[in-house]
Amino acid sequence: MSTTSIPSARARAKTRVSFGRFRAWLVACAIHPSARLWLVIQFAILHAVIWTFILINLKAAQDVHMDVAEAWGWGQKFLLGYGKHPPLSGWIAGVWFTAFPATDWATYALAMATVSVGMVICWLLALRVVDPRRAFLVVVMVALYPIFNFKGFKYNPDLLQLVTLPLLVLAYLNAFEKRSWQSGIWLGLAGALALMTKYWVLTMIGAIGLAALIHPDRIRFLLSPAPWVAIATMAVAMIPHIIWLADAHFVPLTYAGDTYSIEDAGLVHQLVFGYVLHNVALLALPVALASLAMALVPSWLTLLSRAPLRIVTRAWARGANSGVNLSQALNIWIIQIIVAAGPPLGALVFSIYMKTDWGISLFFLVPLALVAIPALRVQGAALFNIVAIWLVLSIATLIASPWIAAREMAVNSDNTATYGARSELARELTQAWHARFASRWAVVAGTMESIQPMVFYSPDHPAAFTPNEAWNSGLTSLDDVKKYGFIGVFDPADGRLPAFEKWVSETAPNAERIVMTTRRFTHGKAGPSMTWNVYIAPPEK
Repeated sequence: MSTTSIPSARARAKTRVSFGRFRAWLVACAIHPSARLWLVIQFAILHAVIWTFILINLKAAQDVHMDVAEAWGWGQKFLLGYGKHPPLSGWIAGVWFTAFPATDWATYALAMATVSVGMVICWLLALRVVDPRRAFLVVVMVALYPIFNFKGFKYNPDLLQLVTLPLLVLAYLNAFEKRSWQSGIWLGLAGALALMTKYWVLTMIGAIGLAALIHPDRIRFLLSPAPWVAIATMAVAMIPHIIWLADAHFVPLTYAGDTYSIEDAGLVHQLVFGYVLHNVALLALPVALASLAMALVPSWLTLLSRAPLRIVTRAWARGANSGVNLSQALNIWIIQIIVAAGPPLGALVFSIYMKTDWGISLFFLVPLALVAIPALRVQGAALFNIVAIWLVLSIATLIASPWIAAREMAVNSDNTATYGARSELARELTQAWHARFASRWAVVAGTMESIQPMVFYSPDHPAAFTPNEAWNSGLTSLDDVKKYGFIGVFDPADGRLPAFEKWVSETAPNAERIVMTTRRFTHGKAGPSMTWNVYIAPPEK
């Protein structure tokens, strides 16, 4: 006789009711004025915590990215500029690492804290355009956008723009609506904050300016004090950095021109195509998952058997939609179209080396631009569905992350750029310096790729010096190099080696020259072996 028990109708009903109550509670919290902010903040914190642990697992066999190590180095001195970029990313790194140690996990926590703050600002921005239900859908779509999880692992000026650019657009929408001098001040300060992140934000500032000129309500806005106060405020706020820029002989512009100007038209077209394809692929994921969440609302099983096309079409309807502020939605559509089309077209016209990472900061408005389409209807059940999708994918990724990391390492076992043992080299060089001079290692010289990990991982955290480059960070000087001595680190396969050796011969002709080899073992698996040319110049006596 079978002993299988069948749940009673009452128990099944209780389960359904509890499930329904939880879904109703989530929707209520997402739209209620007293609860929705805390729900979004808690969601952002949970996202940051889960993905920090995922990144710790995924990157266990890797050192931090050189951009992250560079930002850490910048943060050791609060300057008005750091050679290649404005100072805000360095300042924030400096503040963060006063509370956290210079460890890999702390850098991933910083990256996830950055994108999570950006998520909250994106939600505040969405509330200016759509109702709270749609705004919550937007913030979860943003969390599913790979730039805010997998691709957001490295803290640098590009990633920080996911905070400053949403803040800039939010300030613009506020100024466009209120048209007061106070709102103009906030817009100007937001513009200055964005410019202090990276000059690339001029694309977004330009798009906002064009949106203000194209919008049907442009006359009311342009005749108000808001835009003119904003321009004046931004100009005044930027004066200290502009003075630094002039004193530094506009070296960041030299860096941009030397690094990203190319003459090969075929390569330009290839890079632009890759940029567009890369960003479309990244955006496809949150859009597809949001579509799935809106399709799987109640009665979808019934429709699947009777009218499957209705599963998709019922989310669209004609007529007015009080859940969308059309005037502000128009601003979002204009801005997003301009920043989507402008940079690739500019790259083609001016023959610019187009990096895929430049799209990181330009497409956070896409979820809002889509959700703000008036014909789209968003049911409350879709909010629960998309949160469930986000949670399942995040937890599944967390569980699978050690396996993913092991698999990636096995496939790319010879990839020295990713798995090279630079942190081990930093610690060995620190010991070598202490054994010779019994003092702190103060300066490391070489290319950014080679020396930034030394800055981060060495217990002495030496300052980086990049000879033969016009865009030195300003954290140390040639006088310091001669006074305190230095260790030069160079990849022997790098074509810039002869120029560096010439500099060493001129600066420290008696420098000790050795060759060092490093290799990392992770969970018993050997990474690639790397050989380094090392130059140890003693401090002045």
